[in-house]
Amino acid sequence: MGKQKKNTRSISFKKPGKGKPVEKARIHPRSQHRGRYDLEVLTKKHPPLAKHVAQNIHGNESIDFADPEAVKALNAALLLHHYDLTYWDIPEGYLCPPVPGRADYIHHIADVLCGSNFGRMPTGPGIRCIDIGTGANCIYPIIGSHEYGWSFIGTDIDQNAINSARKIADQNPRLKGKIELRLQKEPKDIFYGVLRKEERVDLSICNPPFHASAEAATEAALRKVNNLNTKKTEKPVLNFGGKSTELWTEGGERRFIRDMVRESKKFSESCFWFSTLVSKEVNLKGAREALNAVRALDIKVIPMGQGNKSSRIIAWTFLTGQQQKAWKESRWK
Repeated sequence: MGKQKKNTRSISFKKPGKGKPVEKARIHPRSQHRGRYDLEVLTKKHPPLAKHVAQNIHGNESIDFADPEAVKALNAALLLHHYDLTYWDIPEGYLCPPVPGRADYIHHIADVLCGSNFGRMPTGPGIRCIDIGTGANCIYPIIGSHEYGWSFIGTDIDQNAINSARKIADQNPRLKGKIELRLQKEPKDIFYGVLRKEERVDLSICNPPFHASAEAATEAALRKVNNLNTKKTEKPVLNFGGKSTELWTEGGERRFIRDMVRESKKFSESCFWFSTLVSKEVNLKGAREALNAVRALDIKVIPMGQGNKSSRIIAWTFLTGQQQKAWKESRWK
């Protein structure tokens, strides 16, 4: 972190050649985001980022992390530079995810697949992943298809989000034929309506809505913005954006995950590894109780961390050893 400037917290980046490269130790070892961002390269790739870059008193370049436009410009630059895109944008007000954290999920869940395949990483378009709540940003399919060649089904309850994700997929030659978008017409369903019984997917991934109500989401946003600014405000601005369907759901993350677990049992032979992000550690206990209730045969909890933020993935499977063997022989060649 660079020193604050103009009452905002900034992210600092060493200029090329200044000091030793610093690796972010908590980031996954295969991540492209372990080192410092090279803003000179990123601004060349995405010129709109340039207007958000300034020097702090230490001579390091930085951006204002409390500014939604700066956050969007930085993440657009990261996606264009690291993931071979020619176009990326999202409609105003939609969630702009922090790229390094999303990449970590993909790499960690890839390790789960690898561990189920005698240490050999399953790659290529034959490996299919369903992204529950892919959002307008289409972030997980972008990263997973680039890093491992996987193909994706992206689902969402918001037609505008689906349209945005489809535009990203259509306007990037690298993504052609690798991402299928499906509208979830029933907001309370997770796999029903978007995953057909006869279909097989190797992974399911999800970033659940964190909050239990619009009021809780607003309060959390206010706390976050006031932590980023020395000047307090009563009007929160979401620096990463986010529509209501992306930020909160009735019962919050805890209930969403329990519902996902219960519904996953109905698709026990349709997916090898189910998984979801668990933002709040307190919700792990409820997730484990739900998984035990539906008799998941294997449960994995994978810790993640970016900076001062900690989270975790919980993954589970219903497949017996014999079923796993048959699955790998037919799909993971």
